[in-house]
Amino acid sequence: MPARALLLDFGGVLTTSVFASFGDFAAANGLPRDAFGSLLREDPEAARLLVEAEKDLLSEAEFGTAIAAKLGDLHGVRVEPEGLVDRLNGALLPDERMVAVTRAARAAGVPTVMVSNSLGYGAYRILDLNALFDAQIYSGRVGIRKPSRRIYALAAEAAGVGPAECVMVDDLEQNLAGAARIGVAGVLHTDAAETAAALEGHFDIPLAEAAR
Repeated sequence: MPARALLLDFGGVLTTSVFASFGDFAAANGLPRDAFGSLLREDPEAARLLVEAEKDLLSEAEFGTAIAAKLGDLHGVRVEPEGLVDRLNGALLPDERMVAVTRAARAAGVPTVMVSNSLGYGAYRILDLNALFDAQIYSGRVGIRKPSRRIYALAAEAAGVGPAECVMVDDLEQNLAGAARIGVAGVLHTDAAETAAALEGHFDIPLAEAAR
């Protein structure tokens, strides 16, 4: 039986790579390109700060001040804290093929819901999300972040279907694993054409043309 609702991540699915954007930020500040990612992996305090920021328990300014200090101390350079979150996301661009796939699915009658861990809100302005989605779930606004199963349950409810009737598209395996715990099918996104082909199989609607 075809799936009934499409859930999509924002950064790295509807946009270019978030990791490439983080790398551009690092290079612009005289840091190794993986400086932000490695900080999150190796410093438990930095990882905790990210979780708090994505739940809106920590302001963008507070997160920026703390992360700038950690990066600066670790690499011996001064990192400007003001606007750090916007600068981390500054190189993100729309993935026009995935935008077209999302639009085509919605036009075919499939409810679409964005499910995003929100590190700041400025990056979302690069797309007209109201034209793409029936609902938008931001971790900071609901106080829950992926891969918690609760955020996928909220997304399914917003789509008006059960979790087992949903398909989630994300660029991170751990987020799909969280969705799978409540029966949401997953598509690991690496390329728009491959994702469109996988979604055709789930929804039984033509989407491959939109990804070209």
